[in-house]
Amino acid sequence: MQRVAAELGYVPSSAAAGLATGRQRAVGVVLPVIDRWFYVRALGGIDAELRRAGHDLVLYNLGGPLGDRDRAFRRSMLRHRVDALVLLSLVLDETERDELQGSNHPMIVIGGPAPGLRNVGVDDLRVAGLAVGHLLGLGHRRIAYVGGQDESGMNVAVPYLRRDGFLATMHAAGCSVPPGWLVDGRFSFAGGCAAGSALLAVPRPHRPTAVFCASDEMALGVLVAAARLGVHVPGELSVIGIDGHEYGEVVGLTTVVQDPEAQGRTAALAVLAEVDGHAPVPVPPAPATLVVRATTAAPR
Repeated sequence: MQRVAAELGYVPSSAAAGLATGRQRAVGVVLPVIDRWFYVRALGGIDAELRRAGHDLVLYNLGGPLGDRDRAFRRSMLRHRVDALVLLSLVLDETERDELQGSNHPMIVIGGPAPGLRNVGVDDLRVAGLAVGHLLGLGHRRIAYVGGQDESGMNVAVPYLRRDGFLATMHAAGCSVPPGWLVDGRFSFAGGCAAGSALLAVPRPHRPTAVFCASDEMALGVLVAAARLGVHVPGELSVIGIDGHEYGEVVGLTTVVQDPEAQGRTAALAVLAEVDGHAPVPVPPAPATLVVRATTAAPR
């Protein structure tokens, strides 16, 4: 019988299997946009574990702030098609949280913490402290911060926590931060370039000697701004980021590296364990490591 089925190209119906077992053998992944480095890498880790377990990945791309969120939330498509949910760095309103919690699916968030849900991600206060501590250890005291909110809908906790980690580390070292040195880079390459231009388009005595960026994409933008203005890195300006973006390695960016692919694997394994009947357990913070490259040095 199995030989005949194989010859005929028979594939079991997942819908029929779902009727029999009550499971869809699929996990929904909801993300604000699909084109960010972090999301792509995390998706790779989720998909690898789901394929290994024989589950499908059902992707819901919200399409940014102007996307159709009803398609994923208020029309309740998620609860009928999947066994569990992984949310990537989402900002949820009260109605959306109610919709998701009403589905009674195992659920986890990758990225910043979300009220009432388990979270997979780095300790953002700690990673900011690692980055700023590196600059302070080199002798920098005039350090600016490039962060701000991600207009694509990323979890608001991440930018705030990284900013708070920056300020706490600076204040603990007795360093003041002028208000104009907390700059919005929108967590994007273009935003980082604009923020770097604003910080560096002033006479040298009034510039920072170092910039801490809350993401590598913004740090790459600051490097471009410095090159355009003839500001030598790291001779006149040190730049550090967070993430471990592969482009950062190419240009020699000093950064605090995290592994979104591993975080995706951890999240997938966590919800699959719940689908199999295991009780949810706390997830420890993901590892993050300072990697010193060519964009940081002692100030002149």
